[in-house]
Amino acid sequence: MGLLVDGVWRDEWYETKKNSGRFVREAAQFRCDAIGKSDSEFGVESGRYHLYISLACPWAHRTLIFHKLKGLDRHIDVSVVDPLMGEHGWELRTPEDATAEGVTGDRVNGFSYMHQVYTQSKANYTGRVTVPVLYDKKSQQIVCNESSEIIRVFNSTFDSLEGVDASIDFYPEELREEIDRVNAFVYENVNNGVYRAGFATTQEAYEEGYTALFDALDQLDVDLGKRRYLAGSRLTEADWRLFTTLVRFDAVYVGHFKCNKKRIADYENLSGYLRELYQIAGVAETTDFKHIKDHYYRSHTMINATGVVPAGPELDLDRPHGREHLEGEAWRG
Repeated sequence: MGLLVDGVWRDEWYETKKNSGRFVREAAQFRCDAIGKSDSEFGVESGRYHLYISLACPWAHRTLIFHKLKGLDRHIDVSVVDPLMGEHGWELRTPEDATAEGVTGDRVNGFSYMHQVYTQSKANYTGRVTVPVLYDKKSQQIVCNESSEIIRVFNSTFDSLEGVDASIDFYPEELREEIDRVNAFVYENVNNGVYRAGFATTQEAYEEGYTALFDALDQLDVDLGKRRYLAGSRLTEADWRLFTTLVRFDAVYVGHFKCNKKRIADYENLSGYLRELYQIAGVAETTDFKHIKDHYYRSHTMINATGVVPAGPELDLDRPHGREHLEGEAWRG
């Protein structure tokens, strides 16, 4: 995970010394505040936008789930990076040169590296080169690289296009206050919490992240014993934001990030909740455990110097979830 400095690529890991060993995530710089607005240059058009993702990345995974469930595939095409992040960061390898199946290469620009997409958009860009990226083919620039905003765009902005399911609303007006509250709690303690533990470089920083993570998971397990979904009886964006961390937890975060107090499989309610969301039609297709495990275990050599990828664990996400007794209907799309 390198970065660009004034448009020049540097293969440098996160600097944690100045924060006493704590991992601090940088804010995204390209924000989704213009797409579809009446006075915006970024109009709602089929075929205009492109999504760059990694199947390994939880932040990118949420955008792919929305892309799938809303039916955006005929309007927004997708490029999938290689799971192995090397000295050039995310690589846009061709399928012939890829380290895993499912990699597409750059279907728009033919670039080899994601940092080239960034410098095309802003020649003197300084910052981390991340996915997901929502890209405008017409103006040849990044529109947004903040996943939480991309999923909001996917939720409703393209509803007027043919085949997009406008009946699906993961951010309903009446639940927005509760969704935002849950999102803030989950982001700080769980989504980013696994990284606060896994990327920490001092014992104190690691234990801070670890403790906050499992305190939050314990609370979420209690909450999900009382209600079917995070915001109540209706499936919302808050659930998908948590899901992409939960589905990686036992395969990667328990071992690689030393988040080993419990597995998700050990939680009565979180485990069933994870299975329920995984079993929604189309979601399993967006979840690639080879990409997930290869990326984390092979790319983070400062954590796993050998690059050996564990053969396990065995995950049975297709067995019955047992959440039918809770108020709220199973989501059917």
